[in-house]
Amino acid sequence: MAVPVPGPHWPPILSRALVLRFTSVVGSSVGYFLPLAVIPAYAGRAGSSMAGLANGALLLATVLGELFTPRIVARTGYRWALASGLFLLGAPTLLLLASSAPALILAVNVVRGIGFAVAIVAGGALTAALIPNERRGEGLAVVGMVSGTASLLALPIGVWIVQHWGFAPVFIATAAAPILALATIPALPGRQAAAGSRYGILAALRNAALIRPATIFAAATAAGGVLITFLPLALDRRMSWTAPVALFLQPATGTVAKWIGGRLGDRHGQTRLLVPGIVLSVVGMAMLSLIHEPVSVIAGSALFGAGFGTLHNATLTLMYARVPRADYSTASALWNAAYDFGMAAGAIGAGLIISLTGYPTAFLITALAILPALWLARLEKTAPPQPR
Repeated sequence: MAVPVPGPHWPPILSRALVLRFTSVVGSSVGYFLPLAVIPAYAGRAGSSMAGLANGALLLATVLGELFTPRIVARTGYRWALASGLFLLGAPTLLLLASSAPALILAVNVVRGIGFAVAIVAGGALTAALIPNERRGEGLAVVGMVSGTASLLALPIGVWIVQHWGFAPVFIATAAAPILALATIPALPGRQAAAGSRYGILAALRNAALIRPATIFAAATAAGGVLITFLPLALDRRMSWTAPVALFLQPATGTVAKWIGGRLGDRHGQTRLLVPGIVLSVVGMAMLSLIHEPVSVIAGSALFGAGFGTLHNATLTLMYARVPRADYSTASALWNAAYDFGMAAGAIGAGLIISLTGYPTAFLITALAILPALWLARLEKTAPPQPR
């Protein structure tokens, strides 16, 4: 596939509609990331396996919801789907104010997972349709910076709030952010999903050109699920300050890497970014196994974030480039399913491994599990161009 050469007449990235879309991007990011490391701690009082199941339930429900969301978008359009997703992501969290029963925590996370699935797939397809094709990588990076900044702040702030004021403020803020974002939905373009779709989810799962980048990203997200779920639990109380710093740096470096990767990918090709992203992810995750060394934990989180952000933007851009506009919701669903299935597998799998080996070995095993993605990245470099 020919890589476009930038010039003075490239279309602008930002439009009024895209700027309005940023509000719901922030709302869904805060609603998802603020409690992501908090609810496992809330549930973890019943044991480390329950901590893993809490996020595992959220992520597995998200994956299942993502697989059905393209049909919802086709029937209701982007705005109704996005609005319902935001409501389901936020409102159920208020139930956790009443009880910490494991069954309730799992049920709330299942509903929130479905809500996030609908919001992220419908919103992602709408976002891609609002970005000029020639600047897709950089445009998605700009959107990624908006969501990344929200998650950058929300993830460690959630942990910090719990340490100082308890769980209740986190749950209230988690509900408020997506619900407040609903006010902007009527001003978004009322586009329906385009007709003439070539790929349903089952067809997309048989398409190697879509599955390869999705699988590469899933390998990184599995490691991300381990980091977010278990790093705060792995650190000694004397190092409690390290967890918020590490959870801040991971999305911070990821956000910067998305923007740099988006610019480089549009100019030189997205496939060239896959191997560096994988290598950074492996090295960063391996450094986290030294959990008694604050410098190693912080540096490892930063390196992993850089690799994760690079793969985030490159794989998503590749998948949108390989389908027609009518199938953006399918590409969005498949990529997000890879994201959340990977995180769920990481959280649940590591929860089982940790009970047998402890945290350092589990983090090292997680790093080694990313390595097979290098083979898929090599196939990407030699794959023929895909027709649109």
